[in-house]
Amino acid sequence: MLPALNLAITLAMDSHSERRRNLRVYVLNKRGNPLMPTTPRKARILLRDGRAKVVKCTPFTIQLNYATGETVQEIILGVDAGSKTIGLSASTEDAELYSAEVQIRNDIVDLLSTRRQNRRIRRNRLRYRPARFDNRGKDKGWLAPSIQNKIGAHLSAVENVRKILPISKTVVEVASFDIQKIQNPEIKSKDYQQGEQLGFWNVREYVLFRDGHQCHGKKGCKNKILNVHHIESRKTGGDSPNNLITLCEECHKAYHDGVLKLNLKRQPSFRDAAFMGIMRWAFYNKLKERYSNVSLTYGYITKNIRITNELPKEHRIDALCISGHPKAKQSNMWYAVKKIRRHNRQIHKANILKGGVKKLNQAPFEVYGFRLFDKVLYDGKECFVFGRRSSGYFDLRLLDGTKIHASASYKKLQILERPQGQIAERRMAISPLP
Repeated sequence: MLPALNLAITLAMDSHSERRRNLRVYVLNKRGNPLMPTTPRKARILLRDGRAKVVKCTPFTIQLNYATGETVQEIILGVDAGSKTIGLSASTEDAELYSAEVQIRNDIVDLLSTRRQNRRIRRNRLRYRPARFDNRGKDKGWLAPSIQNKIGAHLSAVENVRKILPISKTVVEVASFDIQKIQNPEIKSKDYQQGEQLGFWNVREYVLFRDGHQCHGKKGCKNKILNVHHIESRKTGGDSPNNLITLCEECHKAYHDGVLKLNLKRQPSFRDAAFMGIMRWAFYNKLKERYSNVSLTYGYITKNIRITNELPKEHRIDALCISGHPKAKQSNMWYAVKKIRRHNRQIHKANILKGGVKKLNQAPFEVYGFRLFDKVLYDGKECFVFGRRSSGYFDLRLLDGTKIHASASYKKLQILERPQGQIAERRMAISPLP
């Protein structure tokens, strides 16, 4: 923990400047329960005298080695739920103590589709076995894995804040979207039960009727054999009508062979809106099971508070409004957090080499003592290991992908923090214009 200790001292020495004035060090008591945060100067004194130890680098957290009082203030945590980004803000009436934006994963559908494809290929290479897709049931309350992963990301984001701050109340914003109303503003009453595919046997028949049984490939194409083409791959886009278009067999084959070029654009997708409609109550109910004093609010209330106080549109600013303290002194530093994949379960490559040799798909867990997405210190800069080579030269980048060094020697790196399902970095907030 020596690099982390040096980092704490550096931050404490710069605590009197305008740039670090609102920086806070989070404190845990001897039993590991959170207390009110302290200043970098006091944290440096505690670390220097041996009365505290460093337990986390980002956000910087220390734990006391002696018994102390546990008087805390009322802290409200605002959570701006989302399908791609979560906004978090913990504040008192006077000041904001924690601000973050968590970028959650959106690759679950793609990974599950790849796994299903690989399993089908392996099954075709083996002897015949009876199909087993009919002997599996789903439990009550089952959710799709992609939705379950995002709900878990929301719960872990709230839990990580409660580990470093004594949260007394949690407020969550839930949102509902009327997708049919968005598509057709004049819809009403029983029209909700009569969708666009009413009266058609399947999706293919509806798509052919919608496109007038005409090819949308070449101009003037009059081929009678028609196919239904996926604008995005079925693997990621699915079989929804807005991802399908009518092409004749000749144009369809020419397009996949690369001979014919088509400027096809998928119609607007409501995937994120559908996700919010499914997950909002599941997330809220699970949060109530874990913690007490949990309440909810709605998007129109947050929007009204933000506009009334002339605040910018940001996820973390929305979370501050959700907490009910829009006039609290905002922190000039916030945390950008990104959820990452923990393991790669695919052991071998899909293609088999000559001689029946299967090439490994997994990289070593550690290369020269470093893991993927380790937070390291290189040339006085905090960065992450995005790529490792057996030669000992690593690809170093920031969280947003900015390159620090394409081939840095492992001998010049110093480990600051291991990834625990996520990577995080500090960022300076831009003060809003008057």
